[in-house]
Amino acid sequence: MYSFLKRTFDIISSLLLLIVISWLFLILVIINTFATKGAPIYIDRRIGKNKKELKLLKFRSMYKDANTKPEKYLSAEQLEQWKKERKVENDPRITCFGKIIRKTSLDELPQLINIFIGSMSVVGPRPITKKEMEDNYSSEQIKLLVSVRPGLISNWGVNGRNNVSYDDGARQKLELQYFDKKSLLYDLKLIFKAVGVVFSTKGAK
Repeated sequence: MYSFLKRTFDIISSLLLLIVISWLFLILVIINTFATKGAPIYIDRRIGKNKKELKLLKFRSMYKDANTKPEKYLSAEQLEQWKKERKVENDPRITCFGKIIRKTSLDELPQLINIFIGSMSVVGPRPITKKEMEDNYSSEQIKLLVSVRPGLISNWGVNGRNNVSYDDGARQKLELQYFDKKSLLYDLKLIFKAVGVVFSTKGAK
């Protein structure tokens, strides 16, 4: 019953939001096309439910060759940090407009499409790369992570976000805690808390 109600909520909420913000979506597409000098939306390949490849959609916030030629923009130390965390402090690859949409989490809006088609859920552990998964989680923990659809909103995203990392195990702990509390009530709690986090831009970079 939980899975059925969760998927029903995903479909209805993502569709309604896509309709309501369609005007904003169009504006962001137009501005971002000029800002990045490339496609306004990009596909980042992550691991989804049952280890299936997830084509995660995001508004591009970096220059178009930022991921294919990271050494063009990053120092050796920054490059190592990016390989480990998929995040870099004061990342020089991010455009001026990219900083705005990241700070406000608007870069994540295209994931409403992922939710609607069923490759993601509104709430769940954040989708990560195969390397991130293998480097930071045990085989048993990985089985747990891939047992559900990844989420737009996660326990880590709401309670830690970029303020915690893999290095000390804090990020892993927050993501895995979701499975101990998983329920419709807890999902709703994370959704309401996420709204406050977005408006406060807490932990956003």
